[in-house]
Amino acid sequence: MVFTKRLRERIRRGRIRCSIRIWTRPHVKVGGRYRMDDGHVVVDSIVPITLADVTDDLARESGFESVDDLLGMAKHGSGDKVYLIRFHYLPPGAWDTPRAGHRRGVGSLRRTASRRTTLRRG
Repeated sequence: MVFTKRLRERIRRGRIRCSIRIWTRPHVKVGGRYRMDDGHVVVDSIVPITLADVTDDLARESGFESVDDLLGMAKHGSGDKVYLIRFHYLPPGAWDTPRAGHRRGVGSLRRTASRRTTLRRG
């Protein structure tokens, strides 16, 4: 995910933890890590919404002054689907731990346990 320079410091400090994107299809995955400066942004959720769901409160939570300010930045391509993306920032060298109930974390643990069992038998 790419963020405008004016938002990056607030993302690093954890003050911005969501983004509105207008795409033809999602370009990120839940659990995906995307480089931002020296650290990473980790996607926690992606929710399809409508333009009517984008309020001034949501715009401010995303780091913009108003809906018009946000849409001026978000509407730059041919996309017509609106997504609310929640994320958190990982500073350089930080390790992310699976969140409780996060489906990728549980599956990864099962696959790791299965591999260990297979390696012990082999």
